[in-house]
Amino acid sequence: MMKILHFSLFGKFKIACSDQVDIGLEARRARELLAYLLLYRQQPHEREKLSTLLWGDRNPTRARQYLRQTLWQIQSALHPSFVTEPILLAEHDCIGVNPQAHFWLDVACFDQAYAIVENIPSSDLSESQRDLLQETVQLYHGDLVEGWYEDWCIYERERYQSIYLALLDKLVGYSETHGDYKAGMVYAMQSLRYDRARERTHRALMRLHVLAGNRTAALHQYELCAAALAEELSVAPSKRTIALYEQIRAERFTPPAPSWVPPQHNTHNGQSATELALQQLHAIQTTMVQLQSQITQLADLIEHD
Repeated sequence: MMKILHFSLFGKFKIACSDQVDIGLEARRARELLAYLLLYRQQPHEREKLSTLLWGDRNPTRARQYLRQTLWQIQSALHPSFVTEPILLAEHDCIGVNPQAHFWLDVACFDQAYAIVENIPSSDLSESQRDLLQETVQLYHGDLVEGWYEDWCIYERERYQSIYLALLDKLVGYSETHGDYKAGMVYAMQSLRYDRARERTHRALMRLHVLAGNRTAALHQYELCAAALAEELSVAPSKRTIALYEQIRAERFTPPAPSWVPPQHNTHNGQSATELALQQLHAIQTTMVQLQSQITQLADLIEHD
């Protein structure tokens, strides 16, 4: 059975084989070079650029020597017994990831999932797309290559965190639209752990709490939002957030419950008129909630364009 190498760039950089055996690559520069090549795997990279990127403080001759030594360390660690095709292709002038190599890469899964759902409103996601996003966000064990502070990884770290938050937004919106309020709260709280002043997420939590029947929690969420914005950004909540707060406080956010119950009698399907009426009322209420959710999501989208 062919073994597959697994590369994880979220959290601490890690290499493992498909049989869960960790593969050691102790040299820091070797890990950096491999991570960089995996991250920018779509094209080969000139040796001169790589040597300058990693050893820019050394003279060019010594930097190229270090690059050759580091490449040898990587190739030795990723021994041919692990894979049928080499992970890296090293030409005279360029080094890159072998497009024919078979391996698993967490950031590649992220890129693929985001490309699939990027332009699909959360309310229009299919169940299979929802499942894909649930699996994808679980890969985010931490920010990209935690503990590294080189310019190239800082930029990519911020980009992937933005993608992660966008995927969580999709799951929050899907859960809200489909009435799975507890799941939506879980995803929203995951988002706030990375950005506690993310106002649109606070608004989503306010809606989810009140839709789940917990008006007090929704009002408390507004207070948490206001405090986070003041502490992190020294600003007050937006007019949209304040308006939502006022709607919830005045109990004007959800449709009113029916004030009458029709008399019960048997129907041809064995259901009482009361049961049928309640089903219809529930369907109407669900439709109204979905419309409210879609309006809010579109407003958020316009606000962030």
